[in-house]
Amino acid sequence: QVRLVESGGGLVQAGVSLRLSCTASEGTLSRYAVGWFRQAAGNERKFVAAISRLSDHIWNPNSDRFTVSRDNEKETVYLQTNDLKPEDTAVYYCAANLHTPSWAPDLDDTYDYFGQGTQVTVSS
Repeated sequence: QVRLVESGGGLVQAGVSLRLSCTASEGTLSRYAVGWFRQAAGNERKFVAAISRLSDHIWNPNSDRFTVSRDNEKETVYLQTNDLKPEDTAVYYCAANLHTPSWAPDLDDTYDYFGQGTQVTVSS
């Protein structure tokens, strides 16, 4: 069992940036492809971005303001969020998958593990 831990969230004003981090228990995150999802209150969890184990593939439909990256030496995956808007308010989750054949980066039910999430609140 792998425990994922997100950090870096907070209460910020619109226009600022936050860098969210995802780490794993036992320092094993470098073995996994990692995705980021977010869930606003009362809404379904939605895909934000994903990165393959070796960073050779990135899926990021929000690339105008968000960037996903990783540092496997530090066993950490990052989500850089820029120019935050009130509609970005949500709990942000990281998820991990061992590159199984059934994995689809944008589908949360194809991931093996999810973290508990970090709250991002953006005030106008």
